[in-house]
Amino acid sequence: MSLNGVKEYLKVFGVDKRILEFSVSSATVSQAAQALGCEPCRIAKTLSFDCGGQTILVVTAGDCKISNAKYKAVFHCKAKMLTPEEALKCTGHAVGGICPFAVPENVKIYLDVSLRRFKTVFPACGSSNSAIELTTEELEQYAKSSGWVDVCSPTG
Repeated sequence: MSLNGVKEYLKVFGVDKRILEFSVSSATVSQAAQALGCEPCRIAKTLSFDCGGQTILVVTAGDCKISNAKYKAVFHCKAKMLTPEEALKCTGHAVGGICPFAVPENVKIYLDVSLRRFKTVFPACGSSNSAIELTTEELEQYAKSSGWVDVCSPTG
């Protein structure tokens, strides 16, 4: 997929016009926060994992990292991130633009509870220079989330 694929996907929900495109990169949490003029914690970063052959996406707050122990307790497998090549093949999005929208149906999407402390968050939209502002309720609905999980801990 790509930005255009995400636009088509989000059009179904009537929010495609809310997608923001930047003239600068938003591929990392710090770049996205700078492009948006918001705190890095409000960037909803999407991390991709292989769990026994199943692709799992975990959307988490920008100031958090995966806790291996929490991840294993929830998913019953070791947290093994996909390589950039695997991520593109399995999600349809390149690293820097991976998002929980317009992904293959066999990909399971989970939202980390670290996002719940915010009224709105900013996930990417399939490219390294895009984002959309969504409430956590909208994110849950549009991502077709498989549920909320607690698999992260704060960084720093």
